[in-house]
Amino acid sequence: MKAIVCKAWGPPDTLTVEELPDLGAAPGHVVLDVKAAGVNFPDVLIIQGKYQYKPALPFTPGNEVSGVVRAVGEGVTGYKAGDKVIAFSAHGAFAQQLAVPAQTLMPMPPGMDFDTAAAITLTYGTSHHAVVDRAALKAGETMLVLGAAGGVGLAAIEIGKALGARVIAAASTDEKLAVCKAHGADALINYSKEDLREAVKAATGGKGPDVVYDPVGGDYAEAAFRSIAWRGRYLVVGFANGEIPRLPLNLALLKGAALVGVFWGEFAKREPKANLAGMMQLLGWLAEGKIKPHISARYALADTAQALNDMAARKVTGKVVINPQA
Repeated sequence: MKAIVCKAWGPPDTLTVEELPDLGAAPGHVVLDVKAAGVNFPDVLIIQGKYQYKPALPFTPGNEVSGVVRAVGEGVTGYKAGDKVIAFSAHGAFAQQLAVPAQTLMPMPPGMDFDTAAAITLTYGTSHHAVVDRAALKAGETMLVLGAAGGVGLAAIEIGKALGARVIAAASTDEKLAVCKAHGADALINYSKEDLREAVKAATGGKGPDVVYDPVGGDYAEAAFRSIAWRGRYLVVGFANGEIPRLPLNLALLKGAALVGVFWGEFAKREPKANLAGMMQLLGWLAEGKIKPHISARYALADTAQALNDMAARKVTGKVVINPQA
């Protein structure tokens, strides 16, 4: 089988495509033929050794997949060769085959395509955990989403609307904001042209958002936190800007606000039942048409470095996927 291999920490162009032996199914594990693998911003950081999780070198990056069961190991029940499944793995997804523990699998719902199945786990899982679990967003409240045209941002918009909230989308271009509007955003802010604080004030009648969803970090974080409503919840989702902001903690005091960390990977590991319940709600919303992953590009396995470079350059809207068998 072919796989992307990271042999040393570095940028995407240092990755190689290699021929590796076919995988065998260890006890309790399932081997998949990978049909699609979702690309996420943490993938860009992991290969550079800049993420909180550092796999041992060499390794194959990627963790969000859909595929067909190729083989099952001893003791595995409930799955057989030919089953269509969704999986999440610490790494190894950017390859034609992937071995995962059987308990990490979910059956693909009937009628779902592989690209959509590979685009729902991490981004929607992260945003569901953030918006529903950590922020407890309620119908009638207002949420501001920074970096709103990215994968987690669009997922947050859709989840906010599914909960009955008003959603303000903030992004860097009018083209990105058009995608946000198509996914349900009620108000739009182009923070490359507008002063973020003034725009948020205008969009909320001076009240401020009840929830701020921030996967970006950098310079906009403090402006957004200063704009938050009384008893607001500020969700620290990630730092796509590359800069971890230093927020004055007196702002939390003055606004009676909560600064809330969001680490979906650790949540999924520590609280698997709660994570599964969230995923089932997401799949229900998907069937009802309340959420729909926006897949803006598809890449062959050999073009994985380009996919990661596009992600790093913030050229991506919604999700992009790798199709290893193409």
